[in-house]
Amino acid sequence: MNLTISGHHLEVTPSLRSYVMAKLERILRHFDQVVDVKVLLTVHKQKEKDKRQRAGCTVRVKGQDLFVETQHFDLYAAVDALADKLDRVVMRYKTRQQGGRSMVKRLAPTQVPLAAVSV
Repeated sequence: MNLTISGHHLEVTPSLRSYVMAKLERILRHFDQVVDVKVLLTVHKQKEKDKRQRAGCTVRVKGQDLFVETQHFDLYAAVDALADKLDRVVMRYKTRQQGGRSMVKRLAPTQVPLAAVSV
């Protein structure tokens, strides 16, 4: 798995890089067919102070790209939310690749001949 972490309007410190790597290891625990992961951490220069820290992630798996983006007041909280969302998206992708939900065959109700029914 190739992991790329980049920052927009911020410097990605070694502690931030290790925090993101630790959070994204959870994806590999559930799904090991990840080819490439790109994480973009940004700080938007908005007038309003709320939710200007954003974390976005593109995960390339065989045949498809999965994209998740979160925003929060704190960048570490945005990375936590990103890991949770990404985990759900990867698990949903994995179940779809394995054939969807558990395939339970629905049996047609047994047809009872009308002559056998007494009224």
